[in-house]
Amino acid sequence: MTQVRTRFAPSPTGYLHVGGARTALFNWLFARHYGGEFVLRVEDTDAARNTDEAVQAIFDGLRWLELDWDAGPGKDDGRGPYFQSQRTDLYERQLDLLMKADRAYVDDGGAVRFRVPDEPVTVSDKICGSRTVNLKEEGSTCYDPETRQNVAVNPDFVIRRADGSFLFHFVNVVDDIAMAITHVIRGGDHLANTPKHVALFEALGSPIPEFAHIPLILNKNGSKMSKRDEGASMDTYIRDGFLPSAVRNYLSLLGWSPKDDREKMPIEDIIALFDYDHLNHANAKFDMEKCQWLNSQYLADLDAGAFVKLARDWMASTGEQGWLQENSATVDAALRVMRPKIKHLPEIRDHWPRFFVDDGIDLEAAAKVAADPSAKLQLDVVLRHLAIVEHWNEDAITEALDAAAEELGIKKGKFMFGLRVLATGAAQGTDLLPTLAVVGSERMLHRLGRRLAEIFP
Repeated sequence: MTQVRTRFAPSPTGYLHVGGARTALFNWLFARHYGGEFVLRVEDTDAARNTDEAVQAIFDGLRWLELDWDAGPGKDDGRGPYFQSQRTDLYERQLDLLMKADRAYVDDGGAVRFRVPDEPVTVSDKICGSRTVNLKEEGSTCYDPETRQNVAVNPDFVIRRADGSFLFHFVNVVDDIAMAITHVIRGGDHLANTPKHVALFEALGSPIPEFAHIPLILNKNGSKMSKRDEGASMDTYIRDGFLPSAVRNYLSLLGWSPKDDREKMPIEDIIALFDYDHLNHANAKFDMEKCQWLNSQYLADLDAGAFVKLARDWMASTGEQGWLQENSATVDAALRVMRPKIKHLPEIRDHWPRFFVDDGIDLEAAAKVAADPSAKLQLDVVLRHLAIVEHWNEDAITEALDAAAEELGIKKGKFMFGLRVLATGAAQGTDLLPTLAVVGSERMLHRLGRRLAEIFP
């Protein structure tokens, strides 16, 4: 088997879309499965729309997903450069070959057109099957919305504009040939272009790569994802502190399946199974909740130290300075207590006030405490016992609560809800005893007393 070479060829006209990231991933997985090479090529011929920021977003997104390219920007294997804007000389030479072979000509408007073949073109696709198209017949008419009729047009498609700029169809094929691409795995929306590409490969005397057009990614309601939809931009996952391994795992399931019930899978297993037989034919439905669930599973696998480091790195990246002003050891301890409740790093925002913000109390929870006629007396006794704790830690706090319950002649459960509301301002959250211990005696006792007075003025 010829060495497999796949490629991802994005246009840097905006952020890295989740569909593009999925295409890159599938090409990377296919190359890794067969011990081949994954190529990154930047199709930046649209000077009016390309930006350096968009190029950087592509690089950052792929690196964040840990999709290393074997050839591409920064890794020239002798077939570069890997920016199309730097390959004009090659396109000119290949165009000259087509002109000399009478496979291309200049039309009356100054554009260069490819002379489509008279005979039908057959496209063999590993996912969509085989289809045969007569480009001359198919491209000879188009629908005119003004007359509401089909009108005759030139079936020979433009490959270079009158201003000298090349079109996607031509440079895409020329680069695939020059870069020895053996397998083209791309979105199903490119399937209609493929007969034109096959005709160009044949006209340039090159072997035709294997094509596999993967299913589109749709929203849950079946509509096509747009840049405004939730989860459409890879920047979302980076900004919101997702784990790259979790997002990569989720993206692999959008159009691919291990053919069993597994969803959470190590990348080594995905690589081992990634072939045409495991690719799906139906369009994939994007589900952010499922992506977040997978992320929670990966977060749960982290040990406490790794979780704290990940959380701290994400907190620093948000620019919310209040998080960095607390005592470092206390923050780390609080993060450890939060960890079982965190499925998505932005949820730290929900739990942070329970540790470090003394104002604010849930009105419904406070009303529930106030409605218990015995709560004031019970909580007064609890606070009195907590106030004499000498060494503020979980064991000492537990002893104080046991003593309070004994004095009151009740079980601790009778006052624990009220204590939670006073301590955290909420009806539920992190485990209460470690939360009390982490906040510290001075801060916690002041908070308990003030909130008790608020509920029972």
